Amino acid sequence: MEEGKEKDSGEIYSQRVRAGKRTYFFDIKSTRSNDYYLTITESKKRYKDEGFYYEKHKIFLYKEDFEKFMDALRQTVDHVKTELLPDVDFSSFDSREEDDAEGDTELKWD
Repeated sequence: MEEGKEKDSGEIYSQRVRAGKRTYFFDIKSTRSNDYYLTITESKKRYKDEGFYYEKHKIFLYKEDFEKFMDALRQTVDHVKTELLPDVDFSSFDSREEDDAEGDTELKWD
């Protein structure tokens, strides 16, 4: 990312997770006062008429909520794995695919 562009957008770090028909973006951004927050964006490609568009849903997570969020997420996922679906081998779903290309920016936005 270009240095000047990084300052303008406030984006510090970005991680992309492709998951079937969805893509998740985990972006660390900064405020004007040099505070940091996380945005989690879900993107789904939708078709309409003769073209397509990306349907996006975004969550803003602030530093004071990081631990509470992570604890709730861990507890919820653990509950599914141990109580609801104890016989499922979740490691079989962990076939992490490499990103297609380093410079792939097809789904990049603010």
